[in-house]
Amino acid sequence: MKRTFFTLLFGIILSVSIFAKTSFEIVALGVNGGVIDGNITSYLIRSTDENNYLALDAGTLLPGIEKAAAKGAFKNITVPADSPLTLEGYVFKNAVKGYFISHGHLDHVSGLVISSTDDSKKNIYALPSVIDVLTNNYFNWKTWPNFSTSGEGFKLGQYTYKTLEPGKETAIEGTALYGAALPLSHSNYESSMILVRKNKDYFAFFGDTGPDTVEKSTHLDTVWKTLGPKVKSKNLKGIIIEVSYANGVADKDLFGHLTPDWLLKELQNLEKYSGGKGSLKGLNVIISHVKPTLNKNSNIRSTILEQLKNGNTLGVNFIMLDQGDSMEF
Repeated sequence: MKRTFFTLLFGIILSVSIFAKTSFEIVALGVNGGVIDGNITSYLIRSTDENNYLALDAGTLLPGIEKAAAKGAFKNITVPADSPLTLEGYVFKNAVKGYFISHGHLDHVSGLVISSTDDSKKNIYALPSVIDVLTNNYFNWKTWPNFSTSGEGFKLGQYTYKTLEPGKETAIEGTALYGAALPLSHSNYESSMILVRKNKDYFAFFGDTGPDTVEKSTHLDTVWKTLGPKVKSKNLKGIIIEVSYANGVADKDLFGHLTPDWLLKELQNLEKYSGGKGSLKGLNVIISHVKPTLNKNSNIRSTILEQLKNGNTLGVNFIMLDQGDSMEF
């Protein structure tokens, strides 16, 4: 009887621990879509089995790291006693092992450019079009010194470009993560998403994107087809995707962005590829890149979140992180 009881008890504890186990930590360094500097698109992701991060875009770096540290993030990081660095400096220079850049717009790279003068040697992972922008428009000795290993003029050699082939998985050096990028359409300009993998689990990060119907594109449809089987098998732990504007913005004024209504329509397409009605229930979707308004008596983040929840017939778990927040999935 005792053996049966303890066997049953152990089984319950084991099943609870397996159910509760997380695979990824997300740290929000910047959550807005421009307008106000110091808090624009950038997230860190790591496997919960290790302490090293991949940055997902880099609109804001050090201000976000400082805010996250103040909120209690980076408890997994121990700064060596003989290091001259603060916790924030150690995370930036040592724990962040590389950058995925979704596209070359300023609000996704400004933190990388400004902070490059005190960064350590790292890789930048991106589609060829993005690397072209970084090479020709930023690290070119006109806009900024050339901190890369290629391009114009004297090469300071700090960043090595790792060109991503669409759909092909690449190891993220210095981490246990792998990533595969797919193109997106952002007002007829190429953006991209990355599907990050650790073992059998996945997390998807989207750069700026408009809906396929408006963009006259099939890029999001291709992404949903890719993610569908991961949702069906319960291996997709979450998504970070933009909703820049509240409902009511005309399609012609979206300029390659989403509203709550458009995201919900696109997620219906994901549901189709994930097993049909009810298959997205509980899927974690972090909303990013909200464009602040300077209008008084307006809380655009709350408005967008309310509109998403009011139209949510899919059972999706919509999340809106503030700068410095961290969350495990």
